[in-house]
Amino acid sequence: MNFIFISPQFPKTYWQFCAGLKINGVNVLGIGDTPYDLLSPSLKMNLNEYYKVDNLANYDEIFKAVAFFSFKYGKIDYIESNNEYWLEQDARIRKDFNIITGLNSDDILRYKSKFLMKEYYKMANIPIARYEMVTNYENALDFISQVNYPIMIKPDKGVGAAKTYKIVDQNSLKAFFNIERNEPYIMEEYIDGAIVSFDGVVDSKSNPVFCASNEFPFSIADIVNNKSDLAYYTNKFVPVELEEAGRRVLKAFGAKRRFFHLEFFRLASEHAELGKKGDYVALEVNMRPAGGYTPDMIDYANSINIYQVWADVIAFDENRQQSSYDKYYCSFVSRRDIHSYVHSDAEILKNYGRNIMMKEKMPEVLTSAMGNDVYIARFDTLEEHLEFVKFALQLQEKIPCD
Repeated sequence: MNFIFISPQFPKTYWQFCAGLKINGVNVLGIGDTPYDLLSPSLKMNLNEYYKVDNLANYDEIFKAVAFFSFKYGKIDYIESNNEYWLEQDARIRKDFNIITGLNSDDILRYKSKFLMKEYYKMANIPIARYEMVTNYENALDFISQVNYPIMIKPDKGVGAAKTYKIVDQNSLKAFFNIERNEPYIMEEYIDGAIVSFDGVVDSKSNPVFCASNEFPFSIADIVNNKSDLAYYTNKFVPVELEEAGRRVLKAFGAKRRFFHLEFFRLASEHAELGKKGDYVALEVNMRPAGGYTPDMIDYANSINIYQVWADVIAFDENRQQSSYDKYYCSFVSRRDIHSYVHSDAEILKNYGRNIMMKEKMPEVLTSAMGNDVYIARFDTLEEHLEFVKFALQLQEKIPCD
């Protein structure tokens, strides 16, 4: 099997996808924009060959790289990046080289368009917040008259929380329309609830072979816009109701042999049209791993190698990892360079060194959403996670100026 992995060097832990494939006897071919000498030793040893391009967004360069590999190694069986940013380009390459595995252009449209994915949530019998495409100011006012402030406005095909706005009054609505917009936007009713995700790997029959869940107590959009600190965690267990909802969504979308990251709201209070407190409401679908180091958090929480699970599904259409795991709560805590904290890095390591599994600087491209200095730790109880978050993110009081 010939597998081309697009941008295997980013994020830095993605070399483990290549390692999993290599273990399974797959011929792993990489295309990236990083010079070969700057690739990590772990990635180099798990690639059969690497083709460096100047610009991953230049389709002609990618096409030439795939053509080179195709000429040298024969038919390409898979092309994948596992990265939201490149999903559409991945699909275009598949079409041009007649690669039938992976998402095609029609699939990409329903996975990336927040407007179109609503229909699939309906097919899965998942409640959805009221929504409408943004056309003009008057149209927005009419929608708000039905649902009331606040509302959320976001790009129909946005990546993560980029360009997502919480509109709280007429002034913030006018401010939104005062900026020229060159892409379609969607308006959604604001939902009072925590964001939870259903994550894992799905086989060729749209059945998850492994799943996990993450809890995001804060809105990522608010964190981006307010430059707040970020803390979330991978749950010890997947709630039964969440897994049932997630399985229905995967079937409705016809997801096959790939990572999934499905986002839901868990209602904080009863909603007349959407359900009672604790019910799950649709947010959005992502057919790739959750961002940043979340796959590693899933590993630490479940004592598993989720990268290998994915590679097993690609090669064998099944999960060949052990079926019983020690379970933990895995915490993500990030601090920003612009803030001053009560406890130093040294104090965090002294108090929680035995729990900390990773300590990293977040890549610049991800700092807006995910902060600068990252700590990933695991704990037996949720209370320990909360204590860790409080300790790591306690801010120094600002002294008022005279």
